[in-house]
Amino acid sequence: MKKPLRIGTRASKLARAQAQKLAEVLESAHPSLRGMIQTVPMTTAGDRELHKTLSDWGYKGLFTKELEDALLDGRIDLAVHSMKDMPSVLPDGLLIAGMLERADVRDAWISNRHDSLSLLPKDATVGSSSARRIAQLLHLRPDVKIVPLRGNVETRLRKIEEGVAEATFLAVAGLERLGLESAIRDVIETEVMLPAAGQGAIAMECRADDADTRVLLASISHADTMTCVAAEREMLRELDGSCRTPIGGLAQLNGNTLTLRGEVLSLDGTIRHARDITGDAKDVERIGVALGKELRAVAGDILVNPGVAHAGT
Repeated sequence: MKKPLRIGTRASKLARAQAQKLAEVLESAHPSLRGMIQTVPMTTAGDRELHKTLSDWGYKGLFTKELEDALLDGRIDLAVHSMKDMPSVLPDGLLIAGMLERADVRDAWISNRHDSLSLLPKDATVGSSSARRIAQLLHLRPDVKIVPLRGNVETRLRKIEEGVAEATFLAVAGLERLGLESAIRDVIETEVMLPAAGQGAIAMECRADDADTRVLLASISHADTMTCVAAEREMLRELDGSCRTPIGGLAQLNGNTLTLRGEVLSLDGTIRHARDITGDAKDVERIGVALGKELRAVAGDILVNPGVAHAGT
């Protein structure tokens, strides 16, 4: 009897939907896997300690560590993650073996009162716990009042319904994967708010020495997504960004040409440094590193000491 393929995932509805999507892609590409895939839900530190905001932790990995520990212990064969949750440096012995085709990278505008960000009235309240989204919003609208808003997608939608804030932002990709597109009041173009590095991509992580799983995941991996996200992650690694550092990054392919855009902001949004670089897609690592170095050169003080204006949100 064949051994089951165990997919580790966070226990949230969105994470389980992403794991189910991965299972369907695997079964479609490899019919012999039908009935052999097991989903193993886990609760991560980021799921348990909802009283803490992302910037309170100050590091990435709060949504991945338990899954990675299970991988290293051999309790699961692969882990599925939202790529934007992944630390820029992985634990020894693990690697990203593939990614599914990237979904919409943009942020969605969620509000029961206001049709768009441009129509948000002065001194309105917006809920978020993302350092990036808060800084980008305050850069555009310094009058806005920020209130902390954490929890899964459904929880944040409910809080908007309850009037905790007049609006919030959620990833378009996550809403679409949950069938909640009707909650989207407007879509924020990337020229207005650059998304997080890796946003919209689903990552497949496994042990570096597990050759069989690596081959399996490589067979369903989307090459263009891997290329674009690799550039974004190289930029992020060079910047050494944490959950406290407002960083946006997006790479796009046009034939064999790759354009990478990146930005770094102060937490209060008063300072913003944005740069872009274009080159041959074969030079993805060089492009990412070069943009990261350029941004670090102009925004070093922000990264070292990003300020306290909205710490804890």
